[in-house]
Amino acid sequence: MDEPERLGKVEVRFIQSYLATKDYTCPNCNRTIPARTGHYVVVPVEAPDLRRHWHRGCWDRRTKR
Repeated sequence: MDEPERLGKVEVRFIQSYLATKDYTCPNCNRTIPARTGHYVVVPVEAPDLRRHWHRGCWDRRTKR
């Protein structure tokens, strides 16, 4: 989901690289966020099971559109 705000309020958390133990796919660019890479987790408050992991740059550029 590349527009998580459609679901209402979202929480954005930064995951430090030493806590990132798995690979994820960024919903903005569809590229892998490798394990051990700092990134954001975006969690819709009303639908936490729809959380997504974003590259920092993808999220930052997206919010400035």
